Amino acid sequence: MIVLFTIAVICIVAAVDFIVLLALGIGREERRGATGAAGGAILATTLGVIAVIGLATLYRISTLRGGGSAVARQLGATPVAVDTTDFAYRRLRNVIEEIAIASGVPVPEIFVLEEETAINAFASGYSPADAAVTVTRGCLDKLTREELQGVIAHEFSHVLNGDMRLNIRLIGVAFGILVLAIIGRKIAQTTADSRARDGAVIIAFGVALLAVGYIGVFFARIIKASISRQREFLADASAVQFTRQTDGIAGALKKIGGLSDGSRLTSHDGEEVAHMLFGDGVGYSALFATHPPLVDRIKRLQPQFNPDELAGIAADWTQPRRVGESDDPQASVAGFAPARGSGRPKSAGRAGKLPSSAEAMRLSATAVSEQVGNPDTGDYQAAATLNTSIPEVLSAAAHGREQSMAVIFALLLNANAAVRKQQVELIAHYHDAATVAEVEQLALHTARLHPMQRLPLAALAFPALRRQPRPKLQIFVILLKQLIKADGRVSLDEYCLARLVGVQVVDALNPALTRVMGRIKLGDAVAELCDLFAVLAEYGHEDGEGARRAYVLGLHEVLPGSKPVYAPPQDWALALDRALPRLDLLTPAGKEMVVRGLTHAISADGMVSVNEAELLRTVCAALHCPLPPILHQAA
Repeated sequence: MIVLFTIAVICIVAAVDFIVLLALGIGREERRGATGAAGGAILATTLGVIAVIGLATLYRISTLRGGGSAVARQLGATPVAVDTTDFAYRRLRNVIEEIAIASGVPVPEIFVLEEETAINAFASGYSPADAAVTVTRGCLDKLTREELQGVIAHEFSHVLNGDMRLNIRLIGVAFGILVLAIIGRKIAQTTADSRARDGAVIIAFGVALLAVGYIGVFFARIIKASISRQREFLADASAVQFTRQTDGIAGALKKIGGLSDGSRLTSHDGEEVAHMLFGDGVGYSALFATHPPLVDRIKRLQPQFNPDELAGIAADWTQPRRVGESDDPQASVAGFAPARGSGRPKSAGRAGKLPSSAEAMRLSATAVSEQVGNPDTGDYQAAATLNTSIPEVLSAAAHGREQSMAVIFALLLNANAAVRKQQVELIAHYHDAATVAEVEQLALHTARLHPMQRLPLAALAFPALRRQPRPKLQIFVILLKQLIKADGRVSLDEYCLARLVGVQVVDALNPALTRVMGRIKLGDAVAELCDLFAVLAEYGHEDGEGARRAYVLGLHEVLPGSKPVYAPPQDWALALDRALPRLDLLTPAGKEMVVRGLTHAISADGMVSVNEAELLRTVCAALHCPLPPILHQAA
């Protein structure tokens, strides 16, 4: 992208300089004496054009600093309320919530392009914490539950693979090299309408800028095409892995090919977001196409696909209809359907019910590290189970704008009476008596939650949390820090949950500043690694020798050849406050090694409890390494 952008800028500058030379008449015999002055004009023009492109790029990116929702709102999308009673909206929300839980990321904001009858969708944002998923009305009206799941799973692949941040930057870059064309068009149109005295000259200038600007149009489309095509194939494949069958996403693609509306956006200019869409929303030629050919995408999913099927789909839809009205409402709203031909209900399999809190497991460090951002069939089955198993009173509160904070506070209330009393007093300091009473009431339910239900409940609360006013969220983050440090005796799992929620809220407050992939290496964070592994080793082992062994095993995986000395920090909360932000700056490869090392550490005694597994998931999520609900066990 950087190379193509540089070439585009050079070409645009050269073209503008050439026009200036023509305007100055350089090359004419009578103007030879003006060469020196012309040189200054060319320099000024060059610097001016570069400045315009640079400032335009920065300006456009700045308009999107609000994250994923900013992109959706600028396109005129309608937010989907968490308490919606609309069948299609509820089906969409339930599908997205289950996929978010299965992926180990916060539930994104949800938007619908109500005026778009075509089938299309996109994910936008800087990180999972500020992500937004937008679908067209055509997705809701024309796709079955299974097909909708395939489309949403495709978009979540972009969320998990870090494509969203690149896509937002690409919007800014494209705008920068398109700005001269935009300026030229506006000048020509305005002058023509105003009938100015020197209109002909000004119009000519505008047309010249427009012509030069089309160099930017050419390169902008080339840049988008070069980045987007292969990512679409990858996202299609991920959707198959997510939803355990090809029929869903393949069916959606077939309907795009068979129905007259296809995936083309009509009520909004899709040029800016063409590279982000599920299907081709603009209709570019093959050279500029941001998506692979539709038939090629389908054949990668279903090699036996015959393009003649598209005509049959068109014939079936000669009479307009809404799919949602013909679906079984209960099955649709419930979420994932069984795979076609599977012969077994959704609840069957390893994720059909939650394991006992006392259950222990053997984990594979390699398999667990490969799960980061890579959920599979069992994970989605587990997500469906978790989502439906959360008590209705807690689920309803998590979706409520005013109650969402109370849910998080309730999750953090300590079992120790003295610490709990301090925490309640802290909440009362910032909130009214009604909120305090609500927290204590909800705590009666959160105390009975299965350990695996805590993170999904927090994920459900996140969209409502993000809608809080910024000052209120800032106070919320401050209160979280105070709650986890109350009396210095807060449990490690409560600390990590609060830390995770706090990190995600901060990410949402400043999405453009969020870094989910750092640049530092493991050797640059030795002290922080030692503190993290020491704290987790001490948490999972009652005897000092067992903890020391876990510590050494874990660190040897991350720092082979090192001779670590087991020395648990006296103030473990302060140590983690220092360690986690630093470790969050590690490279992706470094984070993968950390996940493997942590898995080795907590499984050093041969078995891992459900509480230890959930602690691992929480720590990994705080490092922007989301793990699915069920960790892969060793064979």
